[in-house]
Amino acid sequence: MSQAQQQPTLSQNLSEIQLRLRNFPISFFAVILGMAGTSIAFQRAERILGMPFSISGIVLVVALSLFVMIGVIYTTKLLRFPEAVKHEFTHPIRINFFPTISISLLLFSVVFLEVQRDVSRYLWIIGVAVHTLFTLGILSVWMQHNMFQIQHSNPSWFIPVVGNMIVPIAGVEHFHSDISWFYFSIGLIFWVALFTIFFNRIIFHAPLADRMVPTLFIMIAPPAIGFIAYVKLMGHEVSGFGLDGFAKILYSFALFLFILLAVQYRQFLKIKFYLSWWAYSFPMAALTIATIFMYSKSKLAFHQGLAYILLSLLSLLILTLLGLTLRAVGKKEICVEE
Repeated sequence: MSQAQQQPTLSQNLSEIQLRLRNFPISFFAVILGMAGTSIAFQRAERILGMPFSISGIVLVVALSLFVMIGVIYTTKLLRFPEAVKHEFTHPIRINFFPTISISLLLFSVVFLEVQRDVSRYLWIIGVAVHTLFTLGILSVWMQHNMFQIQHSNPSWFIPVVGNMIVPIAGVEHFHSDISWFYFSIGLIFWVALFTIFFNRIIFHAPLADRMVPTLFIMIAPPAIGFIAYVKLMGHEVSGFGLDGFAKILYSFALFLFILLAVQYRQFLKIKFYLSWWAYSFPMAALTIATIFMYSKSKLAFHQGLAYILLSLLSLLILTLLGLTLRAVGKKEICVEE
C-alpha cells in the first residue's frame, strides 16, 4: 500500500480518536465509585466477617489505576475540548456526575484509613475541598438557571448529596466532628427534599428513559451511607454508642428500597447495556457495607447472612459490569455522540 493510500487512513484514525475523546463522558467516574465502594466492602468483610482472602487490596489497585486513567483522559478532554466539558456542566443530567470525582477521593480516603492514615487525611482534605466547590456550584446552577424541568429530575441528582454524607466516615478520624456534622446535615436535608421531588416526578410524570432506569438504584445510597455516617458520628460523640432508632430507620429504609427495586428485576433485565449500568454498583456496595456495619453492632445472624448474600451479589455485579464495559469499549459503543 502506498503512502498516499495510507495517509487518509491515518487521518481518519486521528479524527475518530479526537471524536471519541470529545464524547468521553464525565459519568465514566461512576466506575470508580463502584470499584472503590467494593474495595471498602471487602475490607470490612475481611475485618468483621473474618474473610480469609485479601481481595480488598486487589480491588483497590484496580480502582486507583482506573481513577488515574480516567482522570488523565478527562483532563485531556478538558484541555483539548473545553467547550465540550462546559456543555456537560450545563447539561441538566450530566452536571450531577461531576461530583463523582470528589466522591472518588472521599471513598479512597475511607479505604486508606486502614492502609495509611496520612494518605487518608490528604485525600479527605482534597476530596472535601473539591466536593464543597461542586456542591456550591451545582446548587447555584440549579437555583439560577431556567433550563430545568420536572422530567429532568432523576436519581443522579442524589450524587452531590451522597458526597456530603460520605465526609463524616473518614472525617471523624481526622478532624473535629463539627466539620463532619456540617456536611452530614447538608446531605441529610437535601436528600429528603430531592427524594420528595423525585417521587413526585416518577409517579405523576413520564417514566424514566431506558438509559436512566439503572440510576433508580442510586436511591439506596443516601440512607445506606447516612446510616454509616450517623453511627460513626454518634460513636465519636457518645462513648459506647451502639444503635438508636434513627440509625435503624436509615438502614431499614435503604434495605426496603433495595427490596422494592429487586422485585422489579424484569424492568432492569430488559434494558440493553449503557454506561449508566454502573449506577447499580456503588449503591449495592453502600448497602453491603452498611449491612456488614449493622452486623458488627447487632451481632444478629440475619445481618451476617444478609451481608454474605449482598457481598456475593456485589462481586457478581462488578465482574459483569467490567466484562460488559470492556466489550462495549471493544465494539466502540461508548464515547459516541448521543
